[in-house]
Amino acid sequence: MSFASIRIITEDVDRLASFYERVTGRPADRPAPVFAQFTGPGATLAIASPATVAMLGGAPATASNRSVIVEFEVDDVDREFARLQDELHDSDLWDVVIEPSTMPWGNRSAVLRDPDGNLVNLFSRPRS
Repeated sequence: MSFASIRIITEDVDRLASFYERVTGRPADRPAPVFAQFTGPGATLAIASPATVAMLGGAPATASNRSVIVEFEVDDVDREFARLQDELHDSDLWDVVIEPSTMPWGNRSAVLRDPDGNLVNLFSRPRS
């Protein structure tokens, strides 16, 4: 079995895709208006409208995640945080939970919320 992706179901695919385009620094692959995805070396993050999971009834509830954190490993958390702050600070997309900090286990992290309230952790591992 291989891990394929995490999919976030949202009422506003364009808004969420725009946020993650800014976070990742690359455009989303948009095969249909109801779907966007970002494929990187470690995983795929998919963003989709409720129409893509209609067969599941009401199982997926948009903007209600309180337990999953989307994580991106970066070379320099402080640099990425500054870049995003410059890009997003005056927009409704900027919601900081934790400014760049060194965690007790050594990782450097900054935690944001995406427009649907999902936590997004930008982190780098300690340099050896």
